[in-house]
Amino acid sequence: TESLTKRYDDRAVVDNLDLEIAAGEVFGLLGPNGAGKTTTILMLLGLVEPTEGSIEVLGMDPRRHPLEVKRHVGFLPDAVGFYDTMTGRQNLRFTARLNGVEGDDETIERLLDEVGLLYAADQPVGEYSRGMKQRLGLADALIKRPGVLILDEPTTAIDPEGVAEILNLIRRLANDDGVTILLSSHLLHQVQAVCDRVAIFVDGVVVAQGRP
Repeated sequence: TESLTKRYDDRAVVDNLDLEIAAGEVFGLLGPNGAGKTTTILMLLGLVEPTEGSIEVLGMDPRRHPLEVKRHVGFLPDAVGFYDTMTGRQNLRFTARLNGVEGDDETIERLLDEVGLLYAADQPVGEYSRGMKQRLGLADALIKRPGVLILDEPTTAIDPEGVAEILNLIRRLANDDGVTILLSSHLLHQVQAVCDRVAIFVDGVVVAQGRP
């Protein structure tokens, strides 16, 4: 991003943001709720129109090529939505079909195992806890084998053991699969544990940027 800005009326939610994230890097957006992290993510995905500035994701402008960007970027939002009457496995199959990843049951099985949900794969998602839904959301974001993965508060409502597993998975995805990961969080210790570089957000402005 270069001079990326989003204003609502006279208020700048994101103000003059310059970010450069390298391939295969785990990059942290660290700041309190309301700092502008989620708005930044939505602009990167082409879901919110910037007021000023430029964006490039995998060489593409998400305003001009929104579908192409979404095809190559996995996204785990803060509040994940699924079909409650379908099982975890069925929800992932549905996402796979939407993304043209047909008949890849082996991938679904592996992802469910990686996020620690294989035991509940055939249970209706309506019976899942919020933490379980967050785990399923991570598997869902990975189903299309994205080159870039954007995670908005991915460890919300997950127990400490589960948090450690998610953070280990994030590092493995970057180290072993070369996935570029943007991690948005307000939790300093988690960002410090997995990120190569960090930008600290306060009131829409990056006040510091560099290695943890």
